[in-house]
Amino acid sequence: MVQLPKVNELGFFEIRLESIGGLGANLAGKMLAEAGVVGANLNGVSFSSYGSEKKGSPVKAHIRFCDLNTPIRDTSPVERPHVVAVFHEAMGKIVNVTSGISAESTVLINSAKSPEELKELLGVTAGTIAVVDATIIALEEKNRVNMAMLGGLFRLCPFLDPNTMKNVIEKSLGKKYPQAVQSAITTFDRGYNEVKFQTFELPEGESMPEFVRSDISPLGYETQPIGGTITNPGTSFLKDLSISRSGLVPVYDNESCINCAECDTVCPDLCFVWEEKVNKKGKSMMFLKGIDYQYCKGCLKCVEACPTSALSRAREKEGFAEANTVRHTFDLVNQI
Repeated sequence: MVQLPKVNELGFFEIRLESIGGLGANLAGKMLAEAGVVGANLNGVSFSSYGSEKKGSPVKAHIRFCDLNTPIRDTSPVERPHVVAVFHEAMGKIVNVTSGISAESTVLINSAKSPEELKELLGVTAGTIAVVDATIIALEEKNRVNMAMLGGLFRLCPFLDPNTMKNVIEKSLGKKYPQAVQSAITTFDRGYNEVKFQTFELPEGESMPEFVRSDISPLGYETQPIGGTITNPGTSFLKDLSISRSGLVPVYDNESCINCAECDTVCPDLCFVWEEKVNKKGKSMMFLKGIDYQYCKGCLKCVEACPTSALSRAREKEGFAEANTVRHTFDLVNQI
């Protein structure tokens, strides 16, 4: 049996996966726990928590490891993790993904940014920040983000054996998706080899942020707005769906567009912006102006439906959506 590098007061080494539906965090958590139990001869458990159980909604996977003499009787969410894996960099916009970390914790992030940039972006005071561009690896290998993230996690958890994980991948995918096994293993290997990490010491005189339980609302009887005003209404007019995009976005080429509206027909979130103009024959018709990326979650149904080359898929780069979005004009609604 291997020795865990550190444990909490209950004897657990804890890992939390922060993701969105569709990136495979739930499966990754199960496979990670199985590799620890089978390959490292540890006690282990994995379970997930999520809301609407749909693509693009926040998901958490919780994994605990301990030695064989320590019973696992705790199935509460992992609140003070030793390792956090963030499957989507943009999750920091809506979720406190680094909640509960200590100065000895490690945060693995799917990103093309440097550890220094992510330290500032996520507001990490101290700890180890690891980075792997799992999205681009998955796109190049035609596989899933979770396999690349698992590779990075195994690099950061030396008590886990990568060869065991490859056996778990083959066992999990071999019967149902045999054609995906080798691609998944290659993606895992690249995640393991391409992860980069940097440790930041706690500055003298500073302390880590106080722990705040994730299930407690910041609004209570002493802090709620006057009159019980709902400050964050659940309306698509105000919501930013960019968190749901997992690496690819539709790109619009006006010159190739025939304004057939096939894209608008299949779009589930009313992303396309139209205006009424007079055509060459002098008749009034609707012309497509562009895409409001505030509402685009990257499903790419529009690309599949487009009969011309007016819509194509591309790897989303930093600032692309902000630079190319065409805003809807909704009366009486403030743009965000």
